[in-house]
Amino acid sequence: MKKDFTILGIESTCDETSAALLRGGKTLVSNVIYSQIEEHKKYHGVVPELASRAHAAKIAAVIQEALQQEHIDCVAFASGPGLPGGLMVGRVAAETLATYKQIPLIGVNHLEGHLFACDFENGEVKNRLKFPLIALVVSGGHTELWYVKGYGQYKVLGKTRDDAAGEAFDKVAKLLGLPYPGGPQVSKQALQGRRDAIAFPRPLLPGTWEFSFSGIKTAVSYYLRDHRDINVPDVCASFEQAMVDTLVAKTLLAARKYKTNYIAVGGGVAANSLLRQTLEQRAGKEHKTVFFVDRKLSSDNAAMIALAAYKKLEYAQATGKPLRPNININPNMKVRSW
Repeated sequence: MKKDFTILGIESTCDETSAALLRGGKTLVSNVIYSQIEEHKKYHGVVPELASRAHAAKIAAVIQEALQQEHIDCVAFASGPGLPGGLMVGRVAAETLATYKQIPLIGVNHLEGHLFACDFENGEVKNRLKFPLIALVVSGGHTELWYVKGYGQYKVLGKTRDDAAGEAFDKVAKLLGLPYPGGPQVSKQALQGRRDAIAFPRPLLPGTWEFSFSGIKTAVSYYLRDHRDINVPDVCASFEQAMVDTLVAKTLLAARKYKTNYIAVGGGVAANSLLRQTLEQRAGKEHKTVFFVDRKLSSDNAAMIALAAYKKLEYAQATGKPLRPNININPNMKVRSW
């Protein structure tokens, strides 16, 4: 690929409409994000039909703002996993633009985007990730643990059996009457509470790499039902500590099992300060390095989609293997294990 090869990425898997330009696999020229928080706030969660309508209404303007009259060589979009309506809006927009400009169209896995977003640092791709590593992809819709040997070489160790971590944060926030999105609100309240005030469970599920957070959420619900004088900061602090302890314990256990000193953490929950501090501290004691995604790229965004597409092209070129455009949307798309 030429040095100034420029990819337009499009992200529309859930409740962010985003477009970004990545030049030369290194420089992030633009990253425009329209958040749908206001549309979903009164429902305390994402309403798929409203999300689809918002994507359709905003995607043209978002793409136009991101393009900035720049020349592009390729269009990439998140083809899954995600909400069907949002994925379709992203595909139609990407396909229309690629056809009009007569340039290649590539679909990429949204979850790969979260992993490779960890390569960004201050708007530049620094290729920070070192392999093999353990990847924790933790967001509102996904909580997964992978063993990663390199691009395209993933072994999915475990996923959540029920609620994703971010989903559990939002549901607990709703139980407490806190505004949506709930994760940041719970963390804000937790700063004023005691993390050992309430003994919420740590569902480690021994013998598996899987997660299950519905039990913690239910424990919070029962606590609120059975107690009259509720100290909201204490509930938030104790709940957040239980969530973080579980995520950190499973991640470090996997790193030990697979004998790697590198860990990558991507997705919206990767912005959580307690998770970052706890994992970095505990991993440091074991001489392990943690690569966290920059907070501003932790939520869904098109910069990570553009970079995942660049990695895909780079891999095909380096190995001589045929490029799989993967333009069919798949709401339940999984990361392929080698």
